[in-house]
Amino acid sequence: MFGLGGHKSQKIKGSLVIMRKNVLDINSITSAKGIIGTGINIIGAAVDTLTIIASKISIQLISATQSDGTGKGKVGKASNLRAQVSLPTLGAGEDAYDVQFEWDSDFGIPGAFYIKNYMQVEFYLKSLTLEDIPNHGTIHFICNSWVYNSKCYNTDRIFFANHTYVPSETPGPLVKYREDELKYLRGDGSGERKEWDRIYDYDVYNDLGNPDKGEKYARPVLGGSTLPYPRRGRTGRGKTKKDPNSEKTSDFVYIPRDEAFGHLKSSDFLTYGIKSVAQDVLPVLTDAFDGNILSLEFDNFAEVRKLYEGGVTLPTNFLSKIAPLPVIKEIFRTDGEQFLKYPPPKVMQGMLHFIYSICREKSIGWISQVFLFGAVDKSAWMTDEEFARETIAGVNPNVIKILEEFPLRCKLDARAYGDHTCIITKEHLEPNLGGLTVEQAIQNKKLFILDHHDYLIPYLRRINATTTKAYATRTIFFLKSDGTLTPLAIELSKPHPQGEQYGPVSSVYVPASEGVEAYIWLLAKAYVVVNDSCYHQLVSHWLNTHAVVEPFILATNRHLSVVHPIYKLLFPHYRDTMNINSLARKALVNADGIIESTFLWGRYALEMSAVIYKDWVFTDQALPADLVKRGVAVQDPSAPHGVRLVIEDYPYASDGLEIWAAIKSWVEDYVSFYYKSDEALQQDPELQAWWKELVEVGHGDLKDKPWWQKMKTREELVEASTTLIWIASALHAAVNFGQYPYGGYILNRPTLSRRFMPEKGSAEYEALAKNPEKEFLKTITGKKETLIDLSVIEILSRHTSDEFYLGDREGGDYWTSDAGPLEAFKRFGKKLAEIEEKLAQKNRDVTLRNRTGPAKMPYTLLFPSSEEGLTFRGIPNSISI
Repeated sequence: MFGLGGHKSQKIKGSLVIMRKNVLDINSITSAKGIIGTGINIIGAAVDTLTIIASKISIQLISATQSDGTGKGKVGKASNLRAQVSLPTLGAGEDAYDVQFEWDSDFGIPGAFYIKNYMQVEFYLKSLTLEDIPNHGTIHFICNSWVYNSKCYNTDRIFFANHTYVPSETPGPLVKYREDELKYLRGDGSGERKEWDRIYDYDVYNDLGNPDKGEKYARPVLGGSTLPYPRRGRTGRGKTKKDPNSEKTSDFVYIPRDEAFGHLKSSDFLTYGIKSVAQDVLPVLTDAFDGNILSLEFDNFAEVRKLYEGGVTLPTNFLSKIAPLPVIKEIFRTDGEQFLKYPPPKVMQGMLHFIYSICREKSIGWISQVFLFGAVDKSAWMTDEEFARETIAGVNPNVIKILEEFPLRCKLDARAYGDHTCIITKEHLEPNLGGLTVEQAIQNKKLFILDHHDYLIPYLRRINATTTKAYATRTIFFLKSDGTLTPLAIELSKPHPQGEQYGPVSSVYVPASEGVEAYIWLLAKAYVVVNDSCYHQLVSHWLNTHAVVEPFILATNRHLSVVHPIYKLLFPHYRDTMNINSLARKALVNADGIIESTFLWGRYALEMSAVIYKDWVFTDQALPADLVKRGVAVQDPSAPHGVRLVIEDYPYASDGLEIWAAIKSWVEDYVSFYYKSDEALQQDPELQAWWKELVEVGHGDLKDKPWWQKMKTREELVEASTTLIWIASALHAAVNFGQYPYGGYILNRPTLSRRFMPEKGSAEYEALAKNPEKEFLKTITGKKETLIDLSVIEILSRHTSDEFYLGDREGGDYWTSDAGPLEAFKRFGKKLAEIEEKLAQKNRDVTLRNRTGPAKMPYTLLFPSSEEGLTFRGIPNSISI
């Protein structure tokens, strides 16, 4: 007790920072809870809230240096909040309150605190700062957590000071508190989780379908020996009636409460926008198309461009359906006459700005400007150079690989699928190899392939049994002397009508620039891009960033204390990921959801990603390893980052290596500060339990793979942590924030193909010759699917105002009390700023043709910083959208 034992009692001053509850929080959007109706948002209203809050929140300090006799740190008297105060560090929506604690020397130095909430609603606790602690100074507690009514918890809510300890160095009085908190976070694996819970546990992907609604909505469970998959967070919901292995759907989907969006309005607003597309926009568009209010097809390319000029015109009675929805009106710019008016994608903006600059420089009049814009707008995305450039500087730049054998052979079982050897011949390639033979081009590392064949063949017959008509594709590129790539040939393959065992029906197409054959070649490229778009969305984006990171989040929270150095290293790179993943399973990748409705793979989308996950290798996600594995780089100790690029002007790779090296240097400095030897790492029970469970449970379907790090050395920890940070930050940025800039122009990146290639002599071929634009548009993504797809990817490509970017983190300089890591982190931020300037200079180098291309859009996706909005740049710390 304070003040006993003859010790003089003093006062410790503190300030508690609370964030107002977000009225658009996705887990509370429809609720209206008793006192303080919208949570702490009532602060600042014309009522006396101070009295309510002061009496409804209590705090008790816990000593880090003095035991209570049982081995646990002493617990002080409860204190309530006092006056509201003003702090210069307060952010938007935050309020600070004065609090005082009784203290004497017998209590020692505080290292944690209990907090109790007696209000009926939760609040978001940002931080507590204690000032002028005798013989110690200031102590910071970075909390960032929702605190519910105390009756919701079986144990008191505890928060630790910003000191960082490996388990063996934890102050004795805090050891049991540290252990108990981790035990609570792991839970017991039973029961349905409630909104206020903070339990982290694993489950398979059994929540994608709704078999009780009908077979159309049934989906296989992902996770297990048949369809291996990373684990997701467990909710504990009941099972469906028709399938005891599938989880019931619900409007509320549990995630640990601190993983829910709890920041500024913009985060929830964008997320709510995604839900609105699924729940509100989709039905309106369906009614409009089914009722013949809107024409089913685009008639020409000019009509596609109108989406960015006037939007979609709908009758008044249809607009009235969305008028009461303010989120729809603000996100989709509904103005009473137009609906879904889209901003021009970067792939169009770049061309427009380029033309304007030429016109200003040459004093060209507006009539000529219109002519120039029409010409460039039609040609830039059509060019072979832009088609090839986007394989190394587009939204899916990490799939192209070197061609090492010719002819290319298939890895599928020939007994089941027949002979799928590539039928592209030397005669198709050598006329455009600049005098080289195929063998010489391969030897000189001049041939590359974009291969969307083997993984697609087993599903292609089922995909083509619906309204879609697609091909497995192989595309061969040649690296020219000017550093650019050019496509040489495309192979299109579809299933044999007599059965899989007879192999494919394949055709080869080569570049053409005149007549109907030019549009045949354009269609061939479109089939390739459709496959690439699907692979990008379901594998490069969803699987290889969103899904594979979630098990790391679960394992980290279950086994690494918040005061553990590796928890503090990785925590910023988990922000909002479980929340956006949960939303995706509910509205994006669910049965008959937006992705299934607008992308070629349809109902097989996530199932196919599970088949591809079988070959996922964590260690190959490290950028240098990925580049070497794909043959687009070779190991070279003399090169700046240990690898030498085969395609020197490879924007994603060259920029990425700069970011990778900066991340790794920061992680090396950080890890070496806390682990002075490999033995210290091996003797860290939390770290070893974290990695063991991550491998054996989180990614348990691949646990027997030999490539997992054993986590016995500091080098292994550095490599694993760097790889994880790379995936969650830079890799996700590279494959996410270019979605609308490139794909917002559906002609450039279609997501569906609905007709097969027209054959010479057919009516379709003649129609293509007469009206190529209309026939092209009948083949790719339809109008309805285009409107839905664009609505979603525009949201997904935006940065929010409360984003934290690589080199910055929540908590400012107070996330740890250790000076060494703080200085190392500042060096990391400075290095990233230098890299950004270096990348900007590269974009100004006209000899690096792949950095801008015919579309005149400089590659900026790996610039570390960004502002809010649709910027086509910026590396957030985490997969937050």
